[in-house]
Amino acid sequence: MLSMTKINRSQKFVTFDGTTENVMSPDPQSRAWVEVDSKAIENNARVLKNFIGKDCLLMAVVKADGYGHGSETVAKSALTGGADSLGVATLEEGIQLRNAGLKCPILILGNLINAEELYSSFCWDLIPTISGIREAIICNNIAENNNKKFVIHLKVDTGMTRLGCDCNEVEELISKIDCLENISLKGIYSHLAIAEKDLENNTQISFTWIQLNRFKKVLKDLSKRNESLCRHLANSAGTLSDSRLHFDMVRVGLSLYGYLPLNEFESDLNLTPALKVRARVTLIRDVEKGIGVGYGHFFKTQRKSKLAVVAIGYADGVSRTLSGKISASIDGVLVPQVGAIAMDQMVFDITDKPDTKTGQVLTLLGTDGEVFLSPQHWCDLSGSIPWEVLCSFRNRLPRIVT
Repeated sequence: MLSMTKINRSQKFVTFDGTTENVMSPDPQSRAWVEVDSKAIENNARVLKNFIGKDCLLMAVVKADGYGHGSETVAKSALTGGADSLGVATLEEGIQLRNAGLKCPILILGNLINAEELYSSFCWDLIPTISGIREAIICNNIAENNNKKFVIHLKVDTGMTRLGCDCNEVEELISKIDCLENISLKGIYSHLAIAEKDLENNTQISFTWIQLNRFKKVLKDLSKRNESLCRHLANSAGTLSDSRLHFDMVRVGLSLYGYLPLNEFESDLNLTPALKVRARVTLIRDVEKGIGVGYGHFFKTQRKSKLAVVAIGYADGVSRTLSGKISASIDGVLVPQVGAIAMDQMVFDITDKPDTKTGQVLTLLGTDGEVFLSPQHWCDLSGSIPWEVLCSFRNRLPRIVT
């Protein structure tokens, strides 16, 4: 049975004549919503923690509002399941988690470039990622003015060609950082560029292994200095593919939410997808054969049909490129989506599920009875990736925590 987060739907409303009345705010499940299974995330964190072993730390990556699941919900569940720290992309995401009362280490994976941002990171006890000496000096000045050490992690570019300092500059850069008395360099890390592709190809003669060797060389060149640093390289694909990529910590995103980096990846891990996207039927239409449906009329009924209108669309995160390609589940029965997906509406052909009623719930993603609708299927149909699908669901879809 669905257990919702407590929502106070009673609100004060001032009428035109100045009187005050109590009115009810809309039911978050009246139109469309995202259900998040917090226990699934907790279990996934526990499974992943057991998989990597007691000598390796687990960072739960909760950026982009917890991959669309709700960052606070995911963070608390992951920590309960054994995660040691959290990873976010922006300063604002880190502050939000601190405001939620979370005290664990939080690493900002994006670059903070100005003194104001880095000062906020310092005040909120967030760990910034440094890619060069400029930001390190700013951090040192901030810490010196406040008579306190500033904890940072250094990122190394081993082949992503994005954030991070050049591999050949690491030793010199760390020597300079070590001269800054108010900096506490606690971690060094890099980012795998094509781990999912290398996992699919199942080869160790790959770019992932080139990156691994580059990272290992960096650490070797640092000699004993690297032993005092938390070293991390692996994402979900790297974590699951080979323990040699684990080092001191792994940064897990997609697998935390219950998905493997590839459908074909074979694993004994009992990961549980934590998200469902659901919506209600708002209107049922009986139409004749040959009737155009939706914008453009690129779909026309091939028979006398029963159609269900559902109030969810691309403004909620269901890509228009999926028009006419996906199905939803009603009580475990698949019904095809027809016509163009609009901003706020889409239509399903329920001719073969004629007992469907107005107000009935459809499942667009997730488990419904024996049916499982995966984000990966949407990706296969639209040319997207699971990360994008999960992060696409807009804030106007209420998150219901179960």
